[in-house]
Amino acid sequence: MVASVVSADGVRTGADVNLSVNPLYARIWQTVQTIPYGKVACYGQIADLAGLPGRARMVGKALGKVPEGGWKGRSVPWFRVINSQGKISFAVSSEYFERQRGCLQEEGVMVIGCRVKLKDFQWLPDLGELLFGLEF
Repeated sequence: MVASVVSADGVRTGADVNLSVNPLYARIWQTVQTIPYGKVACYGQIADLAGLPGRARMVGKALGKVPEGGWKGRSVPWFRVINSQGKISFAVSSEYFERQRGCLQEEGVMVIGCRVKLKDFQWLPDLGELLFGLEF
């Protein structure tokens, strides 16, 4: 269901919001959108940055439910999210594993086997990135 957003003073903003979207998923998608090109983040890291500590599994679930057109007109780079050991979580040689590895390699992220060297490629945002990149 889609509805127009109306401000407290009754003025229509013109923005459309999908009312069936889980608001916690929306926070996760927005956080993932801030991961820079050529960097990765871990599921737990995204959960923490989205204000959902301890909800790493929810991050994985939310990434599996990204709307087809992305979120708020922007793609959600799900492939930049890996596990805390620096590994791609999909089964090695599966279609999704190959897709994620390919997307990362296109961005210059080195994937050896199923692992990314977090020391070299993990996104470590500064406060400014978070304050200006996130709306919640």
